[in-house]
Amino acid sequence: MKTHLFTLSALLLTTSLSAVTAQAATTKNPLSVHVLNLQTGSPTSGIEVELDQKQNNNWVKLATGKTDSNGRISALFPEDKTASAGSYRVVFKTGDYYKMSNQKTFFPEIPVEFNMESNGEHYHIPLLLSPFGYSTYRGN
Repeated sequence: MKTHLFTLSALLLTTSLSAVTAQAATTKNPLSVHVLNLQTGSPTSGIEVELDQKQNNNWVKLATGKTDSNGRISALFPEDKTASAGSYRVVFKTGDYYKMSNQKTFFPEIPVEFNMESNGEHYHIPLLLSPFGYSTYRGN
């Protein structure tokens, strides 16, 4: 009887650990961004993006990244931090991108401020970009 209880306990523990591991593996980073070039209709790679959090009326840098060949950063929030409710911003450093493309731009940086809830939702911020204008919204 003791052997059967031990085996059952071990099986339940293994199953519980597998479920926790599977949940952690499927947990997405809470923040992603995407940049599309409206002038060319294509993804915009190589744009540096900074993530800041507002703390005591000051912006504190949490992370930076560069858009990949699809114009995306799929995991911008730092892996070692837990997302908490509050005010955040992503700053798209578009000036360097246009300088490398030998184009003028009116917006060397595009800050996008947003509020994050601590409910485990994923936040996606697309940027539709042209040299003299931009648009953004909450994506999915």
